[in-house]
Amino acid sequence: MSAPLSGRGGDTVLEAARMQLAATSAGRTAVRAFFDPATATVSYVVHDPATMRGAIIDSVLDYDAASGRTSTASAEAIAAHVRAAGITVEWLLETHAHADHLSAAPWLQKIVGGKIAIGEHIRDVQAVFGDIFNAGQEFRRDGSDFDRLFSDGDRFAIGELPVCVLHVPGHTPACIAYVIGDLVFVGDTMFMPDYGSARADFPGGDARILFRSLRRILDLPVDTRLFLCHDYLTAERREHRWETTVAEQRAGNVHARDGISEEEFVERRRARDATLSMPALLLPAVQVNIRAGRLPPAEANGVAYLKIPVNRL
Repeated sequence: MSAPLSGRGGDTVLEAARMQLAATSAGRTAVRAFFDPATATVSYVVHDPATMRGAIIDSVLDYDAASGRTSTASAEAIAAHVRAAGITVEWLLETHAHADHLSAAPWLQKIVGGKIAIGEHIRDVQAVFGDIFNAGQEFRRDGSDFDRLFSDGDRFAIGELPVCVLHVPGHTPACIAYVIGDLVFVGDTMFMPDYGSARADFPGGDARILFRSLRRILDLPVDTRLFLCHDYLTAERREHRWETTVAEQRAGNVHARDGISEEEFVERRRARDATLSMPALLLPAVQVNIRAGRLPPAEANGVAYLKIPVNRL
C-alpha cells in the first residue's frame, strides 16, 4: 500500500502549487542547466521568454581547498549565458545553505544584478553554525545578509512566470523548493531515482521530516518536471542526469517510492547516513553560505580567514 501523501487533507500551499502547475502551459518556462563536475552541482538559469526576466538558482563559486583560493569560472559561464541571451536577472535563488559548494550569488549580483533569496529558516541554520564556528558579533543570525527570506507558500513572479515556494526541510531546516511556472527546483531534498534522497544527519537535519518533505513533492502532478541540485553517479549509471518527473520518482526512488513507509525510510536513511563521510567542503561552504555567499570580514591584515573547528562535528 502506498504511503499517505502529506498534500492531501489540508495542505493549502501544496494545493496552490498544484493549481499553478496545472494552469501553466508546458514549455512556458525556459531553463538552462550548468553542471559543475568538481562538486556534482547543477545550477540553473530560468527565464520567462515573454519578458526575458530570469533567475539564477544555486550558483557555484569555485574553491580550491588545498590553497584556499576562490575563482569564478563556473559563475562566469552563467553570466555569459545571461548576457548572450539578453536575460534580465531579477533573483539569485538558493534552495538552502549548501554544504558541498560555495555560492557565487554575491559575485553574480555585482555582474548581472538580482536579489539574493533563501528560505526564512536560514536563521535556524545561522544560529547552529554561528555557534559551531564561534562567529563574532559581526555575524548576523537574523537572515539579513540575504535580500529576501521566503516562507512556505510565498508567491512572487519572474517576469510573468508565477512562483510558489514550498518549505521542504529534513536535509536542513531551511530547504525550500521553487515551483516556477511549470517546473520545480527541489534542491538537495531529492536525487535521481537510483540515488534516492539527501542525507539527514547534518546539524538540524531530521530523517522523519525529510520523508514528509519528499512525500510533499511527490504529491505534485505526476507529469511535473523536477530539477535537482546534484547528481551523483551509481555503479549502474555512468551518465549524469538532473531532470526527472514525479511519476519516475514515485515509481522508482530507492528511498521514497510509493510503498515505502515512513518508518522504513527513516531506518534506511539513518543506516545510510552512518556510512557517509562529511562533505569535503562542508566547513568552508557552510561558513560562507550562511553569509549569503560572502566571505567572513577581512582581518587587520586585509585577509579573510575561514575557521576549522576541531573535533566539533
